[in-house]
Amino acid sequence: MKVYTKTGDKGTTALFGGTRVPKDHIRIDSYGTIDELNSHIGLVRDQNIAPVHKEILQRIQDRLFTIGAILATPPDKQVMKNGKERLNIPLISEADVSVLESAIDTMEANLPPMTHFVLPGGHPTVSHCHIARCVCRRAERLAVKLNHQEPVDSMAITYLNRLSDFLFVLARMLSAELGAEEIKWVPAKTH
Repeated sequence: MKVYTKTGDKGTTALFGGTRVPKDHIRIDSYGTIDELNSHIGLVRDQNIAPVHKEILQRIQDRLFTIGAILATPPDKQVMKNGKERLNIPLISEADVSVLESAIDTMEANLPPMTHFVLPGGHPTVSHCHIARCVCRRAERLAVKLNHQEPVDSMAITYLNRLSDFLFVLARMLSAELGAEEIKWVPAKTH
């Protein structure tokens, strides 16, 4: 299988099911941002962090491939005429969201309570995690925007919302584990 097909040279691409759309279509932007997020999470996973974090990040990357496939498939191509799912991939489930919530709860139990917003940074690994969080929020916004035009699986949107929360708490956890200073945001007074 060749990597290049030349079929996109005129600015269109094929969705799952064969429909061709412009490369700047909201659906392409949506799953392209999921791909970008997945790459950032891979960068966080490649850092010198605890195995427990690496394991859940790899699981998250798998779920993001699922969300990307969901977003790359127009609603009319997702279900066959007999009512069966056309995609041979699992959907995002409440159990997937529960995994994130459980990890958030576990990490928060080992962190001091938050009293202020914190400035992103303090250590390169923490910064990578904050960038992933921001890309996750953008991916969520794009999925919601797409949902205004064509239905998107609601669990995929829920998962992205919870994932951004997870990445924020993971950044705080990594700060603690790496001994990085967590700088509270205190608005500067103007003169």
